[in-house]
Formats: sequence, C-alpha cells, structure tokens
Amino acid sequence: MLLIGDDWAEDDHDVEVQDESGRKLAAVNLPEGVTGIARLHELVARHGGEDLDPAEVVVGIETDRGSWVQALIASGYRVFAINPRQVNRFKERYASSGAKSDKGDAHALADMVRIDRAQLRAVAGDSEAAQAVKVVARAHQTLIWERTRTFQRLRSTLREYFPAALSAYADLTLTSTDALELLVKAPTPAAAEKLNRTQITAVLTRHRRRNREAKAATVQAALREPQLGLPEQVTTAYAATATAHARLIIALNEQIAAMEEQVKAHFLAHPDAEIYLSMPGIAEITGARVLAEFGDDPNRYASAKARKHYAGTSPVTRASGKSHTVQARYVRNNRLADALQVQAFSALRNSPGARRYYDKQRARDVGYNPALRQLGNRLVGILHGCLKARTRYDEATAWSHHAHLHAA
Repeated sequence: MLLIGDDWAEDDHDVEVQDESGRKLAAVNLPEGVTGIARLHELVARHGGEDLDPAEVVVGIETDRGSWVQALIASGYRVFAINPRQVNRFKERYASSGAKSDKGDAHALADMVRIDRAQLRAVAGDSEAAQAVKVVARAHQTLIWERTRTFQRLRSTLREYFPAALSAYADLTLTSTDALELLVKAPTPAAAEKLNRTQITAVLTRHRRRNREAKAATVQAALREPQLGLPEQVTTAYAATATAHARLIIALNEQIAAMEEQVKAHFLAHPDAEIYLSMPGIAEITGARVLAEFGDDPNRYASAKARKHYAGTSPVTRASGKSHTVQARYVRNNRLADALQVQAFSALRNSPGARRYYDKQRARDVGYNPALRQLGNRLVGILHGCLKARTRYDEATAWSHHAHLHAA
C-alpha cells in the first residue's frame, strides 16, 4: 500500500509518498495538469511495483472537486478529501507553534490517510449526471449571491443621493429589470422628476407587469416627492455609480434566468429527480441544490443519521463532567443548509405532517429557527429512506408514527 499526501495549489502540488510503516519514499513538487498526473503515476509505479492494485493507493487532499481529483479517482486510487481545519489540528501532534509549509502539509496529509483513514470520508463516487447538476446549481446560486451583493452596493449609493428611488421602485422590487431600466433612464432626481407616465408604462408593459397604470402613477408620484439635494457635480458622480451597478444587475438577471434553465434541465434528466420532487417543499431549483450537495453515490451515507450529520441539521452534543449541552451544528455545508431551510419552510404549507411536527416543536417553546431546523432534520431522514427504497414520498407513511403520537 502507498499513502500519498497531496497539498494542492492553483499551479502545483506538493506530494509526499509513504509506505505502510510511515517511511517517506518520495517528496516532490508536481505541476498541475496532465504532466503532473503522469509524473504522479510514475512515482506510484516506481515505489509500488507493477503488481500494485490501484485501490491500494490512498490519497489525502484538501478538496473534493476539480479535474485533478477526478483524474485520481479515474485511476482507481482511493481519494480522501480532508477539511483543512482537520489538517491543522492533526499537525498539532508534531508541534504547537503553528508553523506552516506546503511540504509539511503534504506530510500531514499522508500521515492522516495512513493513521486515521477509518475516521475520514472518501470522495463520493457521484455519477456524471450528479456532478453536472452540482456545477450548474452552484453557479446559479453564486450568481444570485453576487446579485444580492451588487444590489446592496446600489442601495447604499441611492441612499446617499437619491433615496426617493428606493421608495418609488419598492413595489416593483429594485432588483427587477424593469425598475433598473427606469433607474438607468433617469439616474438623477432631476431626470426622474421629468419621467412621464407614458414612459414609465412603456417599460412596465415591455416586462409584462400587471396593473401597469396604477404602478406607473405610484412610481411617478414617488419620484416627484421633494428631497434634499447634493451639488450637481456630486450628483452626477453618484448617478454614474448607480448606473454601473444597475447595468450589472440587469446582466446578472439575464444570466441567472439562463442558468436557471440549465439547472432545471440537468436536474430533471437525473434519475433521482422524481423522488426529490415528490418530497414536500421541493421544486426544481431546491431539488437540484439538495441533490447537488448530497450527491448520488448510494454508498456514501451508511444511514439516515450519517446523512443528517453531513447536512448539518442534526444537533451536536457537548458533554464534559457535569456539563451537558445540545447545540446547533454550525460547521456544515452552507449551500445544503440553505436549501434544506427553504424546503422546510415551504413544506409547512403543503404537508400536514410537516406542519404538525413543526407545531409540536413550537408548543415545547422551541424557537422558530430551531423548530424549522428540526423539521429539516426530519425531512432529511425521510428523503434518505425514499432514496434507499427507490420510492416516492408518501405523506401517510412518512408521518404515520408522529400522527399516531399526536392522536394519542
């Protein structure tokens, strides 16, 4: 068996190769890409011999994605993605100084997969379909996050020189393309005051707004409200800044809509989509995000409990001496946690069982967020059962135990 620690960077990899006894066989720096992978294979062949089974090559690396990791998996090696925080804690066995080097990290990674691999999680063997869903679902969510950040900058700018715009476009939502087009058309208070109802209605009509006449009248009235002004030169500078942010959000809106279609297409093509969509509170986008983060490797989660731990919905118990506390799990996959919270909230409206379970937690004086998290935890367990049994969600089956307790 060969144990490999791979400290990766954008352009290169510091690699250490050990045997089962922990003896260092090689320590090299490899370039990223085909050349680096080829040299790694040469190292394996040199130190492992021709009869070495690829499954006897164990690699520790601080990432679970990318072409390099996929190349390692395709070669038949066992790959363990290790959290950098775990690596830092492990290195404290050597010294408490906090010293860091790429070679030292590679050595620690090799030691970890040699000593502690039974406690580590191998990189999931997700299908190509699941990997594709993960790529587009994450890209879609990242674009939405970027739009939110850009909107906050736009809002801050408008508060400085044109607060009336915030009130005028509040009903339209300032991240909507029609509101942004009106802002670009009239980015200063003076220009906005000159917008007539016909111009405003034309923009709203192009974007198929309902109650256009009433909305146009509201926008026009708000834009003509008196407000404190700034010197013309300063106002012009602010207007240029607001216009740049507005145009960027318009572009992001276009790309988010395009990426949303990609997410739906890839998700609906996945064989597990039918099961996910049968769950309460899950539609195409939420389902794609949950599938993307859980993956579809049937052997990744040994039990519903293991899936809940990964999801971060199950609590963490801290017990020491007379102290015993149960706390929320905050070190988790935030993308998955966000998607599961959306699912739990939506499930309250269309699942009587979910509503009863949530109300029961609230009746015990559990707060809103903890109760929602507990509901999410329960839904993860139900999803796990459906995926294992390859069956769609059934309301009566999923909540039969809790319904019996409620009736009693």
